[in-house]
Amino acid sequence: MFTSRQISRRSFLLSSMSMTAALAGCQTTTTATAPAPVPQAAPARPVVAPEEAELQKRYGALEDGGHTIPAVPYQQIDPKFYRQRVPDPTGEAPGTVVVDTASRFLYVVEPGGTAMRYGVGIGRDGFAWQGEGIVHWRQPWPRWKVPDDMIKRQPHLARYSVENGGMEPGIKNPLGARALYIFQDGKDTLYRLHGSPEWQSIGKATSAGCVRLINQDVIDLYTRVPYHARIVVRQSALPEPAAV
Repeated sequence: MFTSRQISRRSFLLSSMSMTAALAGCQTTTTATAPAPVPQAAPARPVVAPEEAELQKRYGALEDGGHTIPAVPYQQIDPKFYRQRVPDPTGEAPGTVVVDTASRFLYVVEPGGTAMRYGVGIGRDGFAWQGEGIVHWRQPWPRWKVPDDMIKRQPHLARYSVENGGMEPGIKNPLGARALYIFQDGKDTLYRLHGSPEWQSIGKATSAGCVRLINQDVIDLYTRVPYHARIVVRQSALPEPAAV
């Protein structure tokens, strides 16, 4: 026989055990939710003006593809046309090539809000091209095959025609150390991004429609621009980033 005190104590213990079991049941049916991953922004690249030692290395003489490229007297070029990283003024997606013919700049847009900028020489008035296309073909040390319409204007170039196989690659070749060929809607625009031995033309409008770079710069450009990269050629000037 249990006394009333023993019965009360036994009821309390049974009640406590039931509550513990109920709480344990809730805990086993509750699953912790992992926090959603936070999107990581592209790392920002430093935007600094190249120093003298870097410029000497960047524009010094070099051997490439069996050819000796002479040093460029960069001191005689406006510093704004040196290859350098700048805040991106284009608003285009990373990987896009943008040619600002008015300002004589070429940009390769990078992740993180920056772009690699190059000084360029562009086509004379009447030979300039604008629009969008893709880099359909790339060639180190290309042959220069003069199109028929240029031969009509300059008949002495006929020996470098497509039929004659063009000009041999080399330092004197107008296409320089690299060429990137621009297509639009599946057709060759005859518009090129290419190197040039004529460093004096950078920042000027002297070529027949193409975009020319210092040979040392076009070699660097070639490593950054893959096949089928999108290219935008503008005639209106982009806002120039503030000097660093």
